[in-house]
Formats: sequence, C-alpha cells, structure tokens
Amino acid sequence: MSDEEKSRLPSTERKAELEPTISVNVGETDNLGSLHRSFTPRQVHVISLGCNIGSGLFIGTGKALANGGPGNIILAYFAVCIGVWAHLQTLAEMTIAFPTSGNYIDYADRWVDPALAFGAGLAEWLGWTAVFASEGTFFVVLVDYWADGSVPEVALCKFSIAVTLEAPLTLYSYFGSLVKVFLFIFNTIISLALIGGAGPRGSVKDGSTWTDLPVFKNGFGGFASAALLAIWAIGDQIYIGVLGGEAKSPRYSMAHAANVVPWRVSVFYMVSVVLVSILVPSSDSRLLGGSGSAASPFVISIDDAGIKGAPDLINACMIIGILAIALECIYLPSRILRTMALQKLIPPFIAKVDDKGRPRWALLITSVVGIILTYMSLSGKGLEVLNWLISITSASFFINWAIVAFTSFRFRAAVKAQNAPIFSGTYSWKSPLWPLAPAGALTISTLLLICLLYSSIEPLGDTGFTTYNFFMNILGILVIAVPTALYKIFLRTEGRDPAVADLVTGRRQLTPEEIILMDDHYSRPLWRRVGMYVKLW
Repeated sequence: MSDEEKSRLPSTERKAELEPTISVNVGETDNLGSLHRSFTPRQVHVISLGCNIGSGLFIGTGKALANGGPGNIILAYFAVCIGVWAHLQTLAEMTIAFPTSGNYIDYADRWVDPALAFGAGLAEWLGWTAVFASEGTFFVVLVDYWADGSVPEVALCKFSIAVTLEAPLTLYSYFGSLVKVFLFIFNTIISLALIGGAGPRGSVKDGSTWTDLPVFKNGFGGFASAALLAIWAIGDQIYIGVLGGEAKSPRYSMAHAANVVPWRVSVFYMVSVVLVSILVPSSDSRLLGGSGSAASPFVISIDDAGIKGAPDLINACMIIGILAIALECIYLPSRILRTMALQKLIPPFIAKVDDKGRPRWALLITSVVGIILTYMSLSGKGLEVLNWLISITSASFFINWAIVAFTSFRFRAAVKAQNAPIFSGTYSWKSPLWPLAPAGALTISTLLLICLLYSSIEPLGDTGFTTYNFFMNILGILVIAVPTALYKIFLRTEGRDPAVADLVTGRRQLTPEEIILMDDHYSRPLWRRVGMYVKLW
C-alpha cells in the first residue's frame, strides 16, 4: 500500500497500519536514563503562553516609555515581535524533527560545531539561573509593597526559594500562566475604561501624551533602550522548544506553538504598549522609580484615577507570576546542563536521570547556584554582581536567535547534502517560505546588536561613556564568544560537514496515537482551527 493510500485510511485502520512505528527519545542511554514525555498539548499551549508574560510586560514597558517615548516603544516592540515569529518558526522545524530536551544546544553541536554548543549552552544556563535569582529579589520588592519593611528580606527569600523548589512544575506553571493571562485581560479592560475617563479623579485621554511630548524621545538611543528592554521582557523563547522536546506529541505541540505564540506575544505586548503610551506621559518620573509594581504604568494610571484596590490585585498577580517564572528558570537550565553532559561538553554524570525522568544532578547544580545568587542579591556588592549576571541574559537572548538561525541553515544544508527524507513523512512540518524565518531572525538580531553597542557607547543620561558600563552591557556576548573560542582552540574541534552530519540520532517518527491526533485536528472545519488562535486555554 502506498503512503498516499495509507493517508486516506480512517483513523482506526491507520492505527493498525502504523503500529510498528518506533519513537526514539533523544538522550536515552542505557546507563543515564531518559526524560519522560509528559507534557500534554494543552499544558505546552498554556505554559508557553504564560512564559512570555511577566514583569517585563507589566512594569518594564514603563521604563521603555520613559526612555524612548511613544513612537520608539511601539517600533521597538514591533521589531522584537517580528523576531519572535522568525525565531519560533525556525526553532520549530528542527524541534519537530528532532525533539530533544536540550534543544538548540544539541542542534548546534550536531550541525555546526561542538565549540558553539558549549559557549551557547554555558551562557543559556548561567543567564536563566541568574533570572531565578532576580525573580527572588523581585519577589521581595513586591511583598514589601504591603509589608513596608516589617518582614526581613532573608525570610522572604527563603519562602520564595522553598515555593520554587518544591512546587510541581506543570501544576504551578500552568496556574501561574493563567493568572498572568488574567492580569493582561484585566489591565486591558481597565486601561480602556481609564482612557474613557473612568475613576473618581479620571479624565478622558485625548492623545496629549503623543502631541505634547517628543514622540521619538532620545532619538535612536531611545529606540535602542526600548528594543533591549523588549527583548529582555519577551525572552529568547528557547523554553518553548524545551517544552516541545518533552511533549507527548512534539509534532502537534511545537507546530501549534510556532504559529500561535508569536500572534499571542504580539497581541499582548503591542496592545499593552499602545495603551501605556496613551495613559501615561513619557515624562512621568514614577516610570523610573524602581523595579516594583509602583513603577508599573498601569498602577500609575490607576492611582491617578483614584481607583482603590486595583494596584493590590496587580501586585498579587505579579507575585504569583514571578514565582512561576522562577520555577521555569530551574527547569530550563537543568535541561540545558543535561544536554551538554550528554554531548560530553561537560562531565557525563550530570546527565543521569532518575526513574521518574528527573535529571537530579543537573537540577541540584542549577538549584544550588541559583540559591547562592539569590542570597548574594541581599548585599550591595552581591546586587552589583547580580546585575552583571542579568546582563548575560539580556544580551544572550538575541544572540541565541542568531545561533538558532545559523544552525537552521546548516541543518537544511545537511538535509540537502544527504537527501534525507526529513520533510517527506506523514504530517512532516517545515517552516513556510524558508529561508524567510531564519533570515528575519538574523536581521532582527543584527539590529539588536547595533542597539546594544550604541547603548554601551552612548548611554542615555549624563553619565557618558565608561568602560564599566560598556563591558557590563556586552558581557552576554563575551560569555558566548570567549568560551566558544577557547573551547575550539584547546580542543581543536572541527565544524560539522553537512554530508555526514548526524540526521539519525533522535529522529522521531510519529506514533499511531499522534497520527490519530493529527487526523482529528485536520478533520475539523477551518474556522475551528483558526479559532484556536484566540483560545486562551
């Protein structure tokens, strides 16, 4: 029976026909164990939706507005949203064919060069572990909004660490994601009401924030600042690829995320920045007043209108949200660490997985380092070190986009050189209009690199150029470039030849259950499939 004839069989007959299909889990070894494919499509959908929403959306947009003005903030966030689409389209193509938990680190090793995998993996692991520490610090700031210094910071840090390390990833991240989506909807509704003049002290917003103040405040420097804040807020989306690598159905979950998440991110952020630009003038000094919820443009506009209770609700939702992000910041780097160990870029024992599918050594190392960095943030010197570590995260995000894009070109070169049937199987998936996606990701990454260098040389304000500020800003680039170069020099690694690059290990065929899932999906009317783009659960 031909493949075309098989594709026309009813689902029940196709299941019997496809029963011998073998599914291979990447990273599965006799002595190290393997991770479990436990994430359902709905869990991947909701968690990937919520992991893009955090303090960067609700608070960071205020600083971007203060630095760049309404015109720059909209252009900057729009450019980064385009980058999200390009990046996820590129990443999904490789993840669906080779769904590995370590994701692009594994792909960089097998299709580009082990040295690049080492440098990128080290930066990704350290950057996200630093985010864990920063979320602990942010938790203290948010709780202090109510406590007003009555609760010791050490006690609050201990509580946030305990919740983060003990809570189940799926349950808490799922709940936290729903809370953050609710907060976005709440902010949107109340913002529209405020524009119409709601509140005891409210007044109709007539667009004076655009007409009476500079639209493109601080010129290109304002755009650069807003763009870097945007990439920090939205993230590098690698988390979604890792989730797809441990999903029950990577084909359905990752393809769905690649199409839906960019639209959701664009709606969340573009709607928010437009509302913020109308509600709050870019000259409002409170936008730069700190890292707590009091600096949120939504809280500022609600306070100005005299509405009681809403700021407390926003603060409570933010606390739940940052604890969910901190939990994700233990999960993601532990998977990156395990992948590096499987590739023998670091000691192999770190890859060992217990009988429940948990990489115990990778989780332990990540947790210990994260706890140390969290407690370091309680002192003045420690906070300075933490700021340097966070700069690794900010700069490495868009560098990771570039690495994924370049890896995609090498992946396609290997497929072509070996005439591999990667895209000819049942329900195979590839990025439409390729190479538009990787080329777009490289273009946006280059733009963000220019923004970073410009901000490092010509910082906003009266401080002027300093060596300290320059190196702090480019640290994320150095943490990738220097280890990559040293690894290549000392171990003399060679770039992968497309003609013999690995297109076998971990190649995952669809299971009969996944075939039925895809049959059911495509049997739905087009309007129902399109409707999934607006579904929030």
